[in-house]
Amino acid sequence: MFNRNKLFYGSCLALLTTAFAFTVISGIAFSIKQEFTLTNAQLGVFTGVFFIGFTISQAIFSPLCDVIGMRWIVRGAFVGHVAGAILIMSAQGYVMAVSGSLLAGMGAGLVEAGCNPLVAALYPDNKTSKLNHFHMWFPYGNLIAAIILTLIFAGLGMGWRSQLTLILIPALGYGVMMLVEPYPLTEGVSAGISVGESFKALFAPIMLIMMPLMLLTASMELPPSSWVPPVLQAGGINGLLVFGFVFGIMGTLRLLAGPVVRKLTPTGILFAGAVLATLGLYLFSYAETMLMAFLTAAIWAVGIAYFWPTMLGFVSERNPKSGALGLGVMGAIGMLASFIVTPWLGGIADEKGHATLNTAETVAVFESVTSEFPDIAANAGAQAADIQGVIDAVASVMADYNSSGELPEGSTMQALRAVTGSGVDSPVVGEAGAILNPADNTGGRLSFRTLAPFGLILVVVFGILLIQDRRAGGYRAKKLGREDHNG
Repeated sequence: MFNRNKLFYGSCLALLTTAFAFTVISGIAFSIKQEFTLTNAQLGVFTGVFFIGFTISQAIFSPLCDVIGMRWIVRGAFVGHVAGAILIMSAQGYVMAVSGSLLAGMGAGLVEAGCNPLVAALYPDNKTSKLNHFHMWFPYGNLIAAIILTLIFAGLGMGWRSQLTLILIPALGYGVMMLVEPYPLTEGVSAGISVGESFKALFAPIMLIMMPLMLLTASMELPPSSWVPPVLQAGGINGLLVFGFVFGIMGTLRLLAGPVVRKLTPTGILFAGAVLATLGLYLFSYAETMLMAFLTAAIWAVGIAYFWPTMLGFVSERNPKSGALGLGVMGAIGMLASFIVTPWLGGIADEKGHATLNTAETVAVFESVTSEFPDIAANAGAQAADIQGVIDAVASVMADYNSSGELPEGSTMQALRAVTGSGVDSPVVGEAGAILNPADNTGGRLSFRTLAPFGLILVVVFGILLIQDRRAGGYRAKKLGREDHNG
């Protein structure tokens, strides 16, 4: 016989591990960019590939959940979390770091693929509330990780590699609790629903509506979240504190999901969330001070707080035949959107940031590099090759500038990053940072402003669904029983 409390709290610990992985990867992004001299688009791939790993594992294993069982999926999650953290920790280059982020993302996806149907099976009569309680450990995990990274790791001056050990602690915890524990059957198996019937349920009208909406709700939540620390940090604001503040709000609201769900219904929650998320993200793009960052982030946080678990709960309650497969497909779609949108935001940030550069100041910095760095490289020993790479990047930009009269988009920002990350003891490094950081901050905030209007689609569609529910006499969840299957 399975232990319901042990499995539920083990699932929460597994999601806490995912949150720690997400926070650490987002938190070390600025350091990764400097160490490996990355563009914003490349950095977007490093953080975004976490989401594609999530999508891959969800797409492959969610259809198999009813066949191989949830325990094997959770075991795979454990392997992905641990292997991904170790790979990033030992990375000697960009490709290795990206591979580790991919593996960690696959572990995160397997947590969703295994634990979402597990929570639904453990609490069949209270799915939306318990899924919110389960998913509160993602934002709370981000908050806890942000506090630990800020107060302990940063306070002790520990490098970005050491921060990855934070992922291993909860991973070992849920491994002990869940890897050998007996599990219940999924709801679909208990009700005699075949895999074929679950696939057929994916094409129910409500699923055809909710799947594209999952693209948008996830895009409003996860990609901006991963950009918050580096964007605000570039503007002189402690982005990790704002990051933790956002997820603290989200976790607390999910903790209180029970009465909120009863009062507003899942459809009402999604509509209200769409309004606040759209408004908050738009206002957040204007945050140039710490106070404005916290105030506007709070509105956005309230808006996105219930999106992910309530979308899953809505589908599980209104289309229960889709079962574990439906939950997995929704999660995979959400993370696929995140993978697409995260580097897209990075590209917008590069474009908008470039437009803010002062040409005369930037050229002056590059001319100083051209005159100073060759002599420094000649006496740099093992660092000579790296400094020569900076010289070459600057020379390429200056060649384009001298031929066209304009600084080339993309490579100019990259050359400034190369200078700031060179480690050379020269005033020109600080001058390059004084130009680059405001551009990165402005570009990042403008990328948020570009994304915000897509939330209006959510406002309209969720509003229509809410009106339909009220005309039908209120929100009604469907129950799944043996008589529901077609065999």
